Amino acid sequence: MPIVENSSYSNPPKHLFNGHLETIIPSIFRNIEGINYTRERIDTPDGDFLDLDWSKVGSNKLLVISHGLEGSSQRHYVKALAKLFNQNGFDALAWNNRSCSGEMNKGPILYHHGASYDLDTTLEYVGKLGMYDEYYLVGISMGGAQTLKYLGEKGIDLNSKIKRAAVYSTPCNLTDSAATLSFKGNSFYRKRFLGKLKLKMQLKGEQFPGLVDLGLLPKVQDFDTFDTHYTAKLHGYKDAADFYQTVSADNWMQDIQIPTLIINALNDPLLHDRCYPIKLAEKSDLIHLEMPKRGGHTGFLVKRQEFTWAEMRFLGFLMDENIFK
Repeated sequence: MPIVENSSYSNPPKHLFNGHLETIIPSIFRNIEGINYTRERIDTPDGDFLDLDWSKVGSNKLLVISHGLEGSSQRHYVKALAKLFNQNGFDALAWNNRSCSGEMNKGPILYHHGASYDLDTTLEYVGKLGMYDEYYLVGISMGGAQTLKYLGEKGIDLNSKIKRAAVYSTPCNLTDSAATLSFKGNSFYRKRFLGKLKLKMQLKGEQFPGLVDLGLLPKVQDFDTFDTHYTAKLHGYKDAADFYQTVSADNWMQDIQIPTLIINALNDPLLHDRCYPIKLAEKSDLIHLEMPKRGGHTGFLVKRQEFTWAEMRFLGFLMDENIFK
């Protein structure tokens, strides 16, 4: 029953005294130096492209990093993982979801929490290179959901070179996570994400005239409306509710076949209820669920340390799944 009792993260810096500060301060002010990616563009089966950013040290082990909503390979949490694992003998590959690499993608779709098909394309490409004996998958927030969904979809057919996985601040249930964006105290996150996504949807609508209703876009103030009229419409779902329910990672997580760590802080302002898959972890020999009382969303800072507690936890787990014993 891999529920991790008594998480070792409990004492964030004193000035980060609630989940919002633990979330916002790193997002705005944290900076990671020393990662200089080499970019490679690959084609997708539907005629689009993905930009892959590599940080290599000449290893036969590869860390594959999936970023969060409106993030990219340039986010502090991605660069930190690349740097930490480079220092410990892993090559790192940070793939960018469509439209997130600094250039709008070519096709009429964007990306979303369930876009595990692009992670699959990335890993299929890595396999053809023949450079690596072992792969390790990590994901943050939305990237964690994509990773869990991918692992469950593959199930027993997962590439045997994929050894372990770890995710944190992950919306295991997308319906419950999306609901948090309507909470009164979460207006900062709602406005920030919507502002970025509306701009991107404006560009996509101009790229494909008539694809979406650009006249409605300035009036959209909530995610249910945005996802019903834009995300769901672009990607073939009936409405926001259908989209959330259909792509949610917990539809597949019971079929994961490799040791997997999920770290979700109990004070994460963007997670709720079913985002903490306690019952699944209780009956699983492979899914380890750790629920620190503190940490916020993609926070977990440690005073005077370059790397966060979650990043060090990933390193420990991916190198030795028995770290909890």
